[in-house]
Amino acid sequence: MRILRFVIVILAIAGAFLGGLAYERVHSRPQVQGRRILYYIDPMHPAYKSDKPGIAPDCGMKLQPVYADDAKAPNGAALPADMPMGTINISSEKQQLIGVRYGFAEMTASAGSIRAVGKVAFDETRLTRIHSKVEGWIEKVHIDFTGAQVKAGEPLLTIYSPEMLASEQEFLLALKARDIMSRSAVLEASTNSISLVDASRRRLELWDLSAAQIKEVEETGKPIHSVTLYSPAAGFIIARNAFPSQRITPETELYSVADLSHVWIMADVYEGDIDKIRIGQSAVIGMPSDQGRSFAARVDYIQPQLDAMTRTLKIRLEAPNPNQRLKPEMFVDVDFHIGATSRLTVPAEAVLDAGIRKTVFVDRGDGYLEPRAVEIGDHFGDRIEIRSGLRANERIVTSGTFLIDSESQLKSAAGGMAGHQHGGAQSTPAKAQPDHSKMPGMGH
Repeated sequence: MRILRFVIVILAIAGAFLGGLAYERVHSRPQVQGRRILYYIDPMHPAYKSDKPGIAPDCGMKLQPVYADDAKAPNGAALPADMPMGTINISSEKQQLIGVRYGFAEMTASAGSIRAVGKVAFDETRLTRIHSKVEGWIEKVHIDFTGAQVKAGEPLLTIYSPEMLASEQEFLLALKARDIMSRSAVLEASTNSISLVDASRRRLELWDLSAAQIKEVEETGKPIHSVTLYSPAAGFIIARNAFPSQRITPETELYSVADLSHVWIMADVYEGDIDKIRIGQSAVIGMPSDQGRSFAARVDYIQPQLDAMTRTLKIRLEAPNPNQRLKPEMFVDVDFHIGATSRLTVPAEAVLDAGIRKTVFVDRGDGYLEPRAVEIGDHFGDRIEIRSGLRANERIVTSGTFLIDSESQLKSAAGGMAGHQHGGAQSTPAKAQPDHSKMPGMGH
């Protein structure tokens, strides 16, 4: 019994001793003006933590305390040690000094556009190539230069054709035979003579002798020596191969007439935008030489083959051409209208474009600004689409981003150097616990 009582007393004394040590340890944690310190961090690299004050083993800077009431920012922002590399803290006074302004990432519903370069071309459905249907010689040319404007029915040239002259004489003989046979008692002979006149008349019509000219031959009883060729369409002469005394055949192209009241626009669209173009889609044609003038156009056809050199696809548009302002071979700007869709956008000045990398600074509260890499898309006026990297309603910096980025990069460089030094240290202060898992770029 005496031994049991002795053991119980010893255990009670030991328990009291250990409890006192625990109480002293808890209540002896450093206090500063009533604020409890959680741990200490290296100001050059907040990922380094220690439960005791002291000096950072790599850079010699004094460790700074993190207080319990500062564990979260007033708006719930994360601790500095938990923020990504490059996050900086700028006081409101300094923000005002460098002109920092804020905006928001918002879902914007707006109609977009795709801009391309186009070239004006003839509407091939409105080209007319003029040939004579008989052989002969040109006696007189009425339209004698390329570029002349002609109207439908306007005379182009006169032709002497022995073949046409012989057909006219056959027509006159058929008319005389009809008149003689009309008094014949044989009905079949009269009918055949009428058929012969109709066949002769039809032959002259097929050789483009007009009804007025045929009537003239019939009334005068004399063939027309030189036949006039008239323009079948209105437009501009874009090719001429008709000269006085020239011998021509049905294969000879005398003129080519283009109607420029409507033209084609051949636009080059990059392969990344091809899926956004549809037949029937509207577009606006702008003239670089006249910025205030535009023309409405419509996608008429999409070529099936991509250009291997430029990686573009030809898109054909049809456009009215009042007053012939659009000239063939002229370069124009083409804006394809894209239907309105809801997309995440930010003010264009919020994106810091460094070539491959695009950065937006996100407000994390309490003066902390986090650099966020983003992927951008199309431009919508003064806003730009964000395809990844941001969420809707996040508060972002819209002005002063260049100065903020400079300070962020300096801090990232210093932090990276400090991180590598911490990782290479052979020893740390007593009870120091460097958190290498949160040190960017470290795999030790």
